[in-house]
Amino acid sequence: MTRMMAMLHLIGRKALDTVFGLGDYALFTGRSFSAVMHSKRMWKRIIRAVYEQGTVCLPVILIVGLFTGLVLGLQGYHVLSRFGSVGLLGSLVSLSLVREMGPVLAALMLIGQGGSALAAELGIQRNSEQIDALETMGVSTHGYLVAPRLLASLLVFPAQTALFVVIGFWGGGLSGSLLLGVDSGVYWSSIQNAVESRDIRECFLKAAAFGLLSISICAYQGFHSHRGGAETGARAVSASTTRAVVFSSIMVLVADYVISSFFI
Repeated sequence: MTRMMAMLHLIGRKALDTVFGLGDYALFTGRSFSAVMHSKRMWKRIIRAVYEQGTVCLPVILIVGLFTGLVLGLQGYHVLSRFGSVGLLGSLVSLSLVREMGPVLAALMLIGQGGSALAAELGIQRNSEQIDALETMGVSTHGYLVAPRLLASLLVFPAQTALFVVIGFWGGGLSGSLLLGVDSGVYWSSIQNAVESRDIRECFLKAAAFGLLSISICAYQGFHSHRGGAETGARAVSASTTRAVVFSSIMVLVADYVISSFFI
């Protein structure tokens, strides 16, 4: 009986910690957006955040997008050839990229490079007491450090996802047309007929939602790296960066399912 009560106590404490964490994260994100109205020289910091999240991550997006298209073209050809439907290769590649793989993979790549760098940067600033110094001087740390990154994510993630999808189209065409002999005109015509405005809206909605979720989670984990429990110093920064990447990646997949359920 004592062991059962101890187990129930542990479960209850974990549940309360989870609820507290979600509430604290929601307040953190809300404060960051509300601080936009009171922050000066916001555009300059937004441009820098766009560079950090977008331009720096561009090579990764191009490489992964190209090889994703190549693999989809290769695997799709061999699947469709069993049913004599090779002419639908463009439809398979385009819908797979626009609806699912483009937004999800682009978000995961941006999290792995841009999100982890953001969490580590804020964690180091917290560890070196730079955030405390800004707060002492009366500077809104949410508006100065977090808000520009959140606003930039709403621009960068859709743009990078669009680039990922277009490069994926070319990769699928390269794999299907040049390597496997599918007529290029049939391939691109199939893409044009398959992709509808509804699919494009879903793609951009997912990209914007993934960007907001992932960057806010990475910023939250780095900003509160000092709450990591037993870890301190460099270990706390490392642990917060790891949590940021893992939690934001999981939430991207959860949000992908939720959004897809409304469009299907």
